[in-house]
Amino acid sequence: MRREMYTIVFTDDAKKDLKELQRKAPQAIAKLAKLLDELKEHPRTRTGQVEPLKGYDGTVYSRRITKEHRLVYKIYDEVVEVLVLSAFGHFR
Repeated sequence: MRREMYTIVFTDDAKKDLKELQRKAPQAIAKLAKLLDELKEHPRTRTGQVEPLKGYDGTVYSRRITKEHRLVYKIYDEVVEVLVLSAFGHFR
């Protein structure tokens, strides 16, 4: 039985981060695309040193895009959605 795929949604800040990442670290875009594709099926596991962020209820995670940049997102299991919070720099 195949489970439902998560929908990926971006905050306005995350959309700005994507443009900044494209401008300042274009080599990271391919890795980011791979991570976003993985999020659709496995938001809590796989590549990018996945880790839940402390201080949240286990729904906010981080993955490494590059040594400098992280993908930070919140998982909404009840609506099968992943909200991308940021994709440029380290934790904000």
